[in-house]
Amino acid sequence: MKVTMLVSTCDIKDCPTIYSTDRGTLLVQGETPTDHGLQIPAHETLVEIPMELIQKAIRGNSI
Repeated sequence: MKVTMLVSTCDIKDCPTIYSTDRGTLLVQGETPTDHGLQIPAHETLVEIPMELIQKAIRGNSI
C-alpha cells in the first residue's frame, strides 16, 4: 500500500494526521479512546482526532 500524508496538526510524526492511500482510502492517525461506551467489532477500531485537523484538511483541499 502506498501512503501519502495529506494533513497533520504538527510537523513531527506523533500527531493526529490524515493520509491517502493508493487504494482510494484514507488512514487516520489519532488517539485510541477507551471511554466511549460503544460496541466496536474486533476487526475495527476508533481513533479520536481534533476537529481542527478536519477543518485544516478541508481548507487546504486535501480531502
